[in-house]
Amino acid sequence: MRTDWNENRARLVGQAMGEPEYSHTNHGEDFFRLPLRSHRLSGAADQVNVLLSRTQLGAQSVHAGDRLAVEGEVRSFNNRTGVGSRLVITLFARQVTPAGQEADDNRLTLAGVLCKAPNYRQTPLGREICDLMLAVNRRYGRADYLPCIAWGALAQRSARLGVGDGIRLEGRLQSRAYTKVTEAGQVRRVAFEVSIMTMELVELPPEDGER
Repeated sequence: MRTDWNENRARLVGQAMGEPEYSHTNHGEDFFRLPLRSHRLSGAADQVNVLLSRTQLGAQSVHAGDRLAVEGEVRSFNNRTGVGSRLVITLFARQVTPAGQEADDNRLTLAGVLCKAPNYRQTPLGREICDLMLAVNRRYGRADYLPCIAWGALAQRSARLGVGDGIRLEGRLQSRAYTKVTEAGQVRRVAFEVSIMTMELVELPPEDGER
């Protein structure tokens, strides 16, 4: 599987909304989860969970209320606990620096392959919307499965795509609160998805042996 053309870059500037909390240990390194809130130009805010290593926290003291600039990759993993969303989306930090007076920012670039058929629909108010699931390969044989959403004319274009098509997009990582009806009653949850701003088709490179 070719992974060298895949792309996953994100930058988020905002305010830490809590203290770092232990998340998990991987290959002997402890990782911590930090909620970071970034405001859109409209005034709405997205709150994204950032994953930081103990090494990063040792190099950069991080506390609730701090303004931070985080550069990294959007990651996904399957939640098998039965509590909360089944697909968990986070921003895996590669670099964390103080943001000072820098304005809030939320932008990313992804390149990958569609792994599900597009889901085109209209909202009750008639606005066109299309859901996509993008698989972005990592360098070590794994992939991140990232839910993306397109609106208006981009939704119409997205609806014509097929499974296996390669795309490159730019957008933002947004949070969206919703209510899920369960056997125990209504539960309020938060979904994370990529809101697409621009998108283009990518010609996939040949697999090894196909040249």
